[in-house]
Amino acid sequence: MKRIVIAGLGDSGVLTAIKLAKRPDVDVVGISAKPGLVSGQELGWRISRPDHWAQHNWIAFDRFRGLDRVRTVHGTLTGADLDARTVSVRTAHGDTAAVGYDALVISTGVTNGFWRQPTLQSHTEIGADLHAAHDRLAASASVIVVGGGAAAVSSAANIARTWPAKRVELYFPGDRALTQYHPRTWSRIERRLRDAGVTLRPGHRAILPDDFTGDEITTGPVRWSTGQPESAADAVLWTIGRVRPNTAWLPPELLDDDGFVRVTPELQVPGHRGVFALGDVAATDPQRSSARNRADGLLADNLLAYFEGRPLRSYRPPNSRWGSIIGIQRDGLEVFAPNGRAFRFPAWSFERVLMPVIVRRGIYRGVRDATPR
Repeated sequence: MKRIVIAGLGDSGVLTAIKLAKRPDVDVVGISAKPGLVSGQELGWRISRPDHWAQHNWIAFDRFRGLDRVRTVHGTLTGADLDARTVSVRTAHGDTAAVGYDALVISTGVTNGFWRQPTLQSHTEIGADLHAAHDRLAASASVIVVGGGAAAVSSAANIARTWPAKRVELYFPGDRALTQYHPRTWSRIERRLRDAGVTLRPGHRAILPDDFTGDEITTGPVRWSTGQPESAADAVLWTIGRVRPNTAWLPPELLDDDGFVRVTPELQVPGHRGVFALGDVAATDPQRSSARNRADGLLADNLLAYFEGRPLRSYRPPNSRWGSIIGIQRDGLEVFAPNGRAFRFPAWSFERVLMPVIVRRGIYRGVRDATPR
């Protein structure tokens, strides 16, 4: 029996583990700093309605039926010995262990703001973090969101819709936000932002404070390198895409100049047989799009092909990003295709069809009901 170690059980790691665990001839071990899946997606939904977000995006590992054959280790990765084919883990109990592998999947993701941190956490600490950001925003009469990506747009829209009396401003450096999406996507989202009462401030590039880490909500003022007067608000949400790969535990020869894991089109780490990577940590393309394009299925197939000596398939990144931008709303869920066309799921279908049938049963292969935390 071959052992596959999955280093990191975020969105990509969990889906890969579920696919591999169906095979009786492999032993899957997953290592995670969290005791469950804590999705890094849908920031606006998370900060505005944390309890509803948690129902669908914070799932203990023992609730996944597809992980029943997967041994999960709650701990922090501290090193990798590629010659000995082991990874080192500091467990939640403070012990240090070496976990051997026949194949290794690196899916440790990235650090990005307060909502995506690699720190070792318990369920209690995760819940406290969720509500701390929500409570801070709820107590603020005015909010500035800095950034032009999906996280920034989603945050501005959801804050404005949840608290209509707040002054919400979205500042971004270019003529439009969502530059990685089709222009048609921004045209539609721009109207939705204005309808929600968000004030749009294009052409503003922020000067970062000297002590800036991006890991917390700050207060103003915000200064601009593009010449505008400084701006002030009770709360400043920084969503500027300053992601940092969680790769300090890996040998430097695996990494590119920015610290991401180098991979071939087959998602293999070049020069190291049996070592693969996917998700935000893998340098597949400039957008590192394997995290959002279901590359977990291709990686699982390639791992099995590697063991069986079969040819491996290549990952082909899309030209434009796609997916939900602002998340579930009272009027339903909009999902944007790569060509910018929007598909709407009515609100009633979200809880009755989309999440229980398509996501939990179809994608995750079954999720048990939650017990009260």
